[in-house]
Amino acid sequence: MSPRISVPKSEVKRRLVHASGAALPFGYVLDIVSWAQLRYLMVFLTVVVAVLEFLRLRVGLDWAIYDELTRSYEQTNLAGYALYIFSMTAVVLVFEPYVAVPGMLMLALGDPVSGLLGRTREAGEPKRLGTLAAMFIVCLAVSVPFLLPVAGTIGVVAAVAGSVGATIADGMKPVIRGSVIDDNASIPPAACLAIAAVLAATGAAAVT
Repeated sequence: MSPRISVPKSEVKRRLVHASGAALPFGYVLDIVSWAQLRYLMVFLTVVVAVLEFLRLRVGLDWAIYDELTRSYEQTNLAGYALYIFSMTAVVLVFEPYVAVPGMLMLALGDPVSGLLGRTREAGEPKRLGTLAAMFIVCLAVSVPFLLPVAGTIGVVAAVAGSVGATIADGMKPVIRGSVIDDNASIPPAACLAIAAVLAATGAAAVT
């Protein structure tokens, strides 16, 4: 039997930090902040993250916080946490809440589940179908509650489309000009664009 990849505690901790980002959209869902306030908050976080990455990549600052936020292979590239904030900010600024919030939650909650399950696969094995199925199920679970009330059955279809988009973004790592597109950057846009396409094509609801 081939050796299996264990899940180190540091990885579990990293995934929990990843999932904590769900607090951002949930702040809106629970009426703690308005949509406008969430937009301002995301822009503020984007500026903070951009400064942190500039200090890390250009100035060479080596704060302890970077050990928690970055991986070894991100030493010379934008870190996943930065792409996470950038992609969430993009969908918040572009789409209606019922489109953007599902995309944000798919990244915050679906990706950690997929990541932890993916790390238990056989060494050298591509991401398993079961792992992708888990990603899809989580994505569907976090999107239907927002889209069903807005567009009924079409909303469910849009949720399925968004979940497929997020799952593909999670399972595939396209390479553009030699650079791998991190799923932290691709999951929210892929999900939201798929949701928006269904809603716009059917005229079921506004998307921006």
